[in-house]
Amino acid sequence: MPSTETLPPRFVEQKVRFGALLASPAGLPPPRPIGKVRALNGQALRARLPGVRVGELLDVRLGGKNVPAEVVGFDGGEATLMVLGEPVGVSSGTLVRPSGRSFSVRCGDFLLGRVLDGLGRALDGRPLPRSGGVDAPINAGPPDPLCRRPVREVFETGVRAIDGVLTMGRGQRVGLFAGAGVGTSTLLGQIARHAKADVNVICLTGERGREVREFIEGSLGPEGLRRSVVVCATSDQPPMVRLKSAFVATAVAEHFRDCGADVLFLMDSVTRLARAQREIGLAAGEPPARQGYPPSVFRMLPALLERAGNSDKGTMTAVYTVLVSGGDMEEPVADEVRSILDGHVVLSRELANRGHYPAIDVLSSVSRVMGGVASTDHRNAASRLRSLLGRYESNRDLISIGAYKKGADPALDEAVAAYPAIEQWLRQDNDSPATFAETVARLRAMAGGE
Repeated sequence: MPSTETLPPRFVEQKVRFGALLASPAGLPPPRPIGKVRALNGQALRARLPGVRVGELLDVRLGGKNVPAEVVGFDGGEATLMVLGEPVGVSSGTLVRPSGRSFSVRCGDFLLGRVLDGLGRALDGRPLPRSGGVDAPINAGPPDPLCRRPVREVFETGVRAIDGVLTMGRGQRVGLFAGAGVGTSTLLGQIARHAKADVNVICLTGERGREVREFIEGSLGPEGLRRSVVVCATSDQPPMVRLKSAFVATAVAEHFRDCGADVLFLMDSVTRLARAQREIGLAAGEPPARQGYPPSVFRMLPALLERAGNSDKGTMTAVYTVLVSGGDMEEPVADEVRSILDGHVVLSRELANRGHYPAIDVLSSVSRVMGGVASTDHRNAASRLRSLLGRYESNRDLISIGAYKKGADPALDEAVAAYPAIEQWLRQDNDSPATFAETVARLRAMAGGE
């Protein structure tokens, strides 16, 4: 048979094609090698799998079925995998097969009113449709900063303390900072029910199993659920499932935003998300950095939080809760999140202990976009209310023990006279939403001394 050098060019090309078809039946790429588990450390598996990429999904053969896992790192030629489930039944030699694809979630209007687990599967007992929708990658990048719509419109929450003094804008990202048990879930449900949004996407990451149904049926209610998508990963779930719940929920919210909807994204909580990433990072061999959190936590937070906000197609207003133990706002996760977001609302345990709900400490809270969405009269009235409230709070102890005498300080006299009306206005029942116009009108009246 003549050598390749003596064949005409067209015969050389045909020979190369024929050889490729023999190596790859039906013209498909050659099958990828199957690996075997070599070690297990907590939730992390190690397997020798040449050619796999970080973020790629793999199938781990457990108990006669395939359980998904994801590549999170490499060490000495071995891939580190995190199983998206419990690694019960894994042994040395368990087969691992690369899939060549990354994680995505199927999105569409059929998700409205549904409750999903941390991997985007139905959790409410009803199957999802087998067809329709689009596959959205959960690790998408944030919108182009030059294509984002500016935050110029007021976002109404129905909560007087927020709408009046901490006015939010449509497309703003706000942190809700609080300790455990001061009403964060109740406030999130109140905002979800009464805010002016087309779609709510709610992510419950690391939530107590007991509180999931209570939040859906009590805080959110049937009316709120009808226009909502709830993604839930309880605290007993593996760290990868808890982590993925935030990315799945964000991808769902991005889908509705890119369809032109005004989306409200609520996430409880960023702290539990950071703890899940800490478990994964330490298992993958990362060194602990700030208070035990590895560097991947502080790389993950801006990558996720920057995906919220406006795009050139729709809006996505986001509220993220952050747990602050003992009110420590300088804790690493709280400090990092506060530096990324466009404002923070602080819930006070002292106010909660006094029966003041919602327990929003307006003096410690700030909205960084209020100046661009509120009118001048509104901003002046809010500043005046802050001044009166701050003057009273700084002298609360003297007033409480009767050491302050009326007439000694005219400015304090004014604050003492205005305080009962201000405190009553800042209190609000869960089922008593206030319109934005009513809130601003009453704020101006109080600031004017009426």
